[in-house]
Amino acid sequence: MLDTIFSEYGGRLLYLGLLLVAVGGYVVLELFRRPGKTLQHAAVWGLIFMGVLAGAGLWSDIQRQVTVPDQAVMRDGRIVVDQAPDGHYYLTAQVNGTPVRFVVDTGASRIVLTQRAAQRAGIDTEGLAYIGQASTANGIVATAPIRIKSFDLGPIHDQNLRAVVNRGEMSTSLLGMTYLTKFAKVEFSRGQLVLER
Repeated sequence: MLDTIFSEYGGRLLYLGLLLVAVGGYVVLELFRRPGKTLQHAAVWGLIFMGVLAGAGLWSDIQRQVTVPDQAVMRDGRIVVDQAPDGHYYLTAQVNGTPVRFVVDTGASRIVLTQRAAQRAGIDTEGLAYIGQASTANGIVATAPIRIKSFDLGPIHDQNLRAVVNRGEMSTSLLGMTYLTKFAKVEFSRGQLVLER
């Protein structure tokens, strides 16, 4: 068995052995000449080596956290949304011709726009009647009913959709059940959301 290993990897092992002898010999020689400086350099190179190993080991996790998944990929008339690192599904739709980022929320009954998103979509948030209420993680917030003139998600075009504008603080608009039920198929499977009309 040793003969087989040596015949297969003999050249490489010989090269690595010679390299180890050369580097090891240099380190030993430098230790005798300048022990403090050599140990300092060895510690620095050791830290660099450990940092590279840690970075390589964590690279897949870093990519998952930093990389934003495709928000919506059209495949054969379907909309396929990859799950984000935070576990949610995000879509960007054109609200009255303005791109608005939504989080798909099956716990929300309606389309809910943030104040900022509503203003960008041309809705006068100051003139709205905040007569509704919604229960959120931050407590009860006031909402105002509105109609969205046009709502485009990829090739899907809807008009005159009911929605609400949230008066409270929200980081992202919500895509709730009144919109999701317009699809013939809503499926969560293996880290993807599939929507079909």
